[in-house]
Amino acid sequence: MKYEALMRKCIELARGGEGKVSPNPLVGCVVLNKDNEIISTGFHRKCGENHAERNALLKLSAGEAAGGTLIVNLEPCSHYGKTPPCADLIIEKKIKRVIVGMHDVNPIVRGSGIKRLREAGIEVIENVLEDECRELNEIFIKNMQKRSAFVAIKTAVTLDGKIAAKNGSSKWITSAAAREEVKHIRNKYDAILTSSATVIADNPTMAHKNKIIIDRELKTDFYNANIYSNGDKFVFYDKNIQPDNSKMPPKSLLEEKHIRLCPAPAVGDKIDFKSVLDEIYKIGIMSVLVEAGGKLNGSVLPYADKIYQFIAPKILGDNEGLSCFDFRKADSIGEADIFKIKRTEFFPPDLMLVLEK
Repeated sequence: MKYEALMRKCIELARGGEGKVSPNPLVGCVVLNKDNEIISTGFHRKCGENHAERNALLKLSAGEAAGGTLIVNLEPCSHYGKTPPCADLIIEKKIKRVIVGMHDVNPIVRGSGIKRLREAGIEVIENVLEDECRELNEIFIKNMQKRSAFVAIKTAVTLDGKIAAKNGSSKWITSAAAREEVKHIRNKYDAILTSSATVIADNPTMAHKNKIIIDRELKTDFYNANIYSNGDKFVFYDKNIQPDNSKMPPKSLLEEKHIRLCPAPAVGDKIDFKSVLDEIYKIGIMSVLVEAGGKLNGSVLPYADKIYQFIAPKILGDNEGLSCFDFRKADSIGEADIFKIKRTEFFPPDLMLVLEK
């Protein structure tokens, strides 16, 4: 039996946990009976709750899964965490065969779940649609392997690469369809990151559970700016600014608006972005989507894992317009940062390129 279609179903099921399972991986599961009919599905819904396999298997009555097949995009866990081991429940339910998309990269689990299943006499078929399964959990993989937050940049540009006219006007470069897709993209990430320049120029709300604002000189309006109206906020500023400085907002306001001030080292007129990444990972933010102007995008670029580039079929034709990456003067094309186009999607009339290193 070919399991690719069922693994794709697992991947789609897993996406139901986007925005809710971090720092855990996205996992979906399909269970077949001994006649290869789908009898149950499940996915990991929220960090701290049941894993996908447990959600699928606990729906079944005693003996219903015996002799059947379980398909899951990530190796079943074999250890006690916030929930019991999924491998043990699979064995208890007398599953005959397990199809796995990829090994778990968590060193606590890696290989041990599959080993336990095989020791119990269960057939295990590995690496079905492995590339697709790895892409699904690219954030989790980087967290485990690099101990660092995953970084993505989102831009919306004209055909000539401009994010705004020289007077700063930018609404709207892209269509409603493209902007709706941006909402879906934001939901995948633990936090949105932007700059004080963007906050001051556009006064965006950026509705999200976590927002990171790079505000080196504490120039944003902590009282009235839309970005401070919802969610938890982490404001990174130049650590050389003293707490008694007149720019420092009062503690009562910070508490009321759920704002955490984070001092960080500055290099010249910019906050050191590596220190920001280190700090947000310690806080528990595993992934961040950057939505900012060309200067901050340029500072982030060396650390970016992915770029979402929305392109509108418009030409500004003004070399004084603002560019999406505006951070240096290059003398040679050889200085260009190189990314690979992973895929393209069409949100009429706009195009989205998804790029990776």
